[in-house]
Amino acid sequence: MFVSGFLPLYDAGILKREVEGAVLHAAFFIDERAFYERLRAMPWPERQRFRMMGVGYTNELLGDEQGKRRARVQARFINNAMKVTLHGAAVSDALEDGRVVSGVGRQYNFVAQAFALEGARSVLTLNATRQAKNGLESNIVWRYGHQTIPWHLRDLVVTEYGVADLRGKFDAETIAAMLAVADARFQPELLAQAKQAGKLPASYQIPERCRRNRPEQVQALLAPLEQRGLMPRFPFGTDFTAEEQRLLPALEWLKAQTRTKRGQARLLIAALRAGTPSTEQTACLERMGLAQPAGLSAGFPAAIPAAIRERLYRRLLQAALEATEAESAEHRGAGPGQ
Repeated sequence: MFVSGFLPLYDAGILKREVEGAVLHAAFFIDERAFYERLRAMPWPERQRFRMMGVGYTNELLGDEQGKRRARVQARFINNAMKVTLHGAAVSDALEDGRVVSGVGRQYNFVAQAFALEGARSVLTLNATRQAKNGLESNIVWRYGHQTIPWHLRDLVVTEYGVADLRGKFDAETIAAMLAVADARFQPELLAQAKQAGKLPASYQIPERCRRNRPEQVQALLAPLEQRGLMPRFPFGTDFTAEEQRLLPALEWLKAQTRTKRGQARLLIAALRAGTPSTEQTACLERMGLAQPAGLSAGFPAAIPAAIRERLYRRLLQAALEATEAESAEHRGAGPGQ
C-alpha cells in the first residue's frame, strides 16, 4: 500500500535503498489528490522509482524467491488486527460466532514471510480497547473463538501503550508482555484469568508503570507536541475540507454516545442544552444539510414527524460539535502530569 506518508520519507533520504532501480514496489497507490498530483509531476526517471506491481509480487515470497530474499533484507511487515489473545493469536477478519468482518487479504502471507526471511519481523497493531454495543471492551483478550494468525506465529504486537515482543518467548513471558500493553481498566481481569489457568504464578504483579495504561495518560504525554503543532490530525495532507475535519471527530463522538443507554441519555440532555451555533458550527451544519431544518408549518400532518426528526438531528450534531471542540481545547491546554 503506497500512501502519501512514504513521500516525506523519500524526500528526507530515508526511503532510498533501491531494488532493480526502484525504492518502492506497491500493489495499491491510494491517498488524497495532492499525492497523485505529486506523482504525475515527477520526471519520468524519478517516477520509475515507484512501481506498481501485482499482489502476487508484493505479498508473496514465491516467484523469484532468491531475488525477493535479496531485496527484502531486514523486512518489517506491518498489519492491523481487531483482537489479540494473551497468547499472541490475532483476530483480523471475523467474529467468534462466524460473522465475517473483513477479508483476510494477504495478512497471513506477510506474517509467514516474517518467519521465512532472515532478520524479518511481523508487526501487528491494534487499539487496546473499542466501544462496543454494551460499553467499552478490551481488544486484548484471554481467548477468542476465531483466529486469523495462530499463536505460534506471534511476533511484535503494538498498542497505544507500547510494544510487546513475543517472538521466541515462553507462554508466561508472552502473557506478561501482552498484559503490559493492555488497557489498565481490563488488566485485573486478564491477570486473574491467566493465573487461574496456571500460566502465571500467583505472586505475579503487572509492573506499576504499565498499570497507568489509560487514554488520559497518553493524551497528557502527547499534549506538549499538540501545543507545538506537531501532531495534526492529517500530517500528510487531506482532501477533507475544514468543516469535514471538524465533523469527523463529532460524528465519531456521536456514534460512541449512541452505543449505550447511558450515553444516549447524556446525548439527549446535551442536545436539549445546545445554544446558538457558532459560525464554525453553522458551516458544519450546512455541510450536513441541517443549517435550516424544515419548519413545522408544512401544511399537512405527515410532514410533522420528519420536521421534528430533522430538528433533533441538528441539535444532536451541534451537541457533538460542542463536546469535541471542548475536548480538543482541553487537550491543547493539558500538560505532562495533568
